[in-house]
Amino acid sequence: MLSIAERHKYILDKLNEYGFIRITDVAEELGVTKVTIRNDVKILESKGLLYKVHGSARLANPHIADRDLETKSHLNRDAKQRIAARAVKLIGESDSIMISAGSTTYALAEAIHGNPPQGVLNVVTPFLKVSTLLCELDNVRVEQLGGRIHHKSCATLGENASLTLSNMVCSKFFVGVDGIDTDFGITTSTIEEAQLSRKMMEASSKTVVLADSSKLGQRGFGHIAPLEEVDIIITDDGITKEMREVIEELGIELIIA
Repeated sequence: MLSIAERHKYILDKLNEYGFIRITDVAEELGVTKVTIRNDVKILESKGLLYKVHGSARLANPHIADRDLETKSHLNRDAKQRIAARAVKLIGESDSIMISAGSTTYALAEAIHGNPPQGVLNVVTPFLKVSTLLCELDNVRVEQLGGRIHHKSCATLGENASLTLSNMVCSKFFVGVDGIDTDFGITTSTIEEAQLSRKMMEASSKTVVLADSSKLGQRGFGHIAPLEEVDIIITDDGITKEMREVIEELGIELIIA
């Protein structure tokens, strides 16, 4: 049987390789009880070497704070542009789509602007920057959702924005998220943004999550939906092998940009 020090090394090595571990998996791999591994994780957390969450452990605190759009736009920009270039290929001729607020979804709008679609494209969005950019195109009809403007996201929020959606049906909802977590699903930084994104999901045939790999394993404050309700995830090659397996096991189409 492994010593405490050997178990701790095994746990930390796994975390460095995969980014997160499940307590049940480690207990089975080492042939010890889940209580033993939980105690090991608590000790390592007290030393600041990991962060314990429900049934698992991670290298860092997965809970993220609300950040303004300008700050987000400079993070992982190359990956976001690759994701957007791949996402735009999912838009059909004379399509109707919804686009949430976010730096990656704005990159999608830039990709649409740089390569205008064939036929007429209907775009529904709460995101003011997307509306402003895409209304420059003659063959794009933009439906701006109304409501109170959230200054950090430059997007409308509230009941008025949600009510408008009851009269619409779109083929795809392209949603930017602040976190993708195997236990908590897709999340964003505020409850109101999450509620509106949920309504947009319900008004669309498919949900396409656009998220660079830094969002995997993270959790925002506002819960949008369980992971299994997502149809497609587009991310970059920074995704871990374990996260890739979890997503594919759920039957979600995974596209690496």
